[in-house]
Amino acid sequence: MRKSYIFTSESVSEGHPDKVSDQISDAIVDLLLSKDPESRVACETLTTTQRVILAGEIRCAPVYDEDKWADNGGWAPGAREEIEDTVRQVVRDIGYEQDGFHWRTLTFENHLHGQSSEIAQGVDAGTQGSNKDEGAGDQGIMFGFACDETPDRMPATLDYSHKILHRLAQDRKSGKAPFLEPDSKSQVTLRFEDGKPVACEAIVVSTQHAPGYDAGEKEAELKAYVKDAVAAIIPDGFLSDATKWHINPTGAFEIGGPDGDAGLTGRKIIVDTYGGAAPHGGGAFSGKDPTKVDRSAAYITRYLAKNIVAAGLATRCTIQLAYAIGVSEPLSLYVDTHGTGCVADEKLEQAIRSIGKLGGLTPRGIRTHLGLNKPIYRKSAAYGHFGRDVSGDYFPWERTDLVEDLKAAVD
Repeated sequence: MRKSYIFTSESVSEGHPDKVSDQISDAIVDLLLSKDPESRVACETLTTTQRVILAGEIRCAPVYDEDKWADNGGWAPGAREEIEDTVRQVVRDIGYEQDGFHWRTLTFENHLHGQSSEIAQGVDAGTQGSNKDEGAGDQGIMFGFACDETPDRMPATLDYSHKILHRLAQDRKSGKAPFLEPDSKSQVTLRFEDGKPVACEAIVVSTQHAPGYDAGEKEAELKAYVKDAVAAIIPDGFLSDATKWHINPTGAFEIGGPDGDAGLTGRKIIVDTYGGAAPHGGGAFSGKDPTKVDRSAAYITRYLAKNIVAAGLATRCTIQLAYAIGVSEPLSLYVDTHGTGCVADEKLEQAIRSIGKLGGLTPRGIRTHLGLNKPIYRKSAAYGHFGRDVSGDYFPWERTDLVEDLKAAVD
């Protein structure tokens, strides 16, 4: 691992078209889980100019049952309307009231349908012959990561990128920066020495804005505001005269969001995870219920890696899990502390496997330990799934309540 280098991560705001799609998909997950905690959801969203389209598969008897509600296309009375209302509320909360994308007037299409019986038979508990435990919802590999670069135990470049855009959104919604519109992107480049961030080499912020804020005094006002907002996030001493600034470098940015570019669920997986500082298995999170290991196993690996770092057992940790569809036990568990560990990586693997409360890292064991069968996912669909504040039932994978168990297991 290099000790001195320059590294960059990016983030996108809640108003970015792909993130609009992610938030809609996760709002549908939350809606169905609120009706039935054992719901199965795979919801994809397309957003474009004045249009939102849903597609995918669901299983949630209070909402959709092909036999019970056959005369209504499988939908319970009022269910389709509730789904549409949910979609429009997400768009409204983000702040889109533009001619090209408006929560009230956009065209909505719902193409969700029942889950495949062939997928269900391999996933549901009690349908696998002698194997009575619930199987994984799909094959795949999932990675979790943590490091000591920030108090959130996240890569600093991504952590600051997220927080810059979150600050812009807060100021836009509070009225402090009324010239901002919902769509924006950020990028933070830091210089590292001896493996630690020490200086900010470059800042890139592109933000959608009200008409006229690309020239003259209004442009100067916008750029001054952005610099102040960034300075409130980046640690003292990191910004200097040598820092390169690129604020709306292409000029006018009035047309944005789904009107400026189509959005799809699951296209911002590096923004969602570790900003390129760690591997990614390839699966997206949003729109999926927690039986899908793309989501739940990525959460448990983050949880494990964060607790290893929080326990002082390493300053940097990557964990991989692998699954086969319909099989409950993980195929492999891999821990890499990148030479920063206080104990051997193999011993950490053994320690994780020995902790009974983790349920053997089966899909049901993960969901039970973290309490994932709850409507907690829409909040995760913007500004990253990791490095977030634990509040109530939200972001349980960010807890550090496994520290003592890990310490005891490696003694």
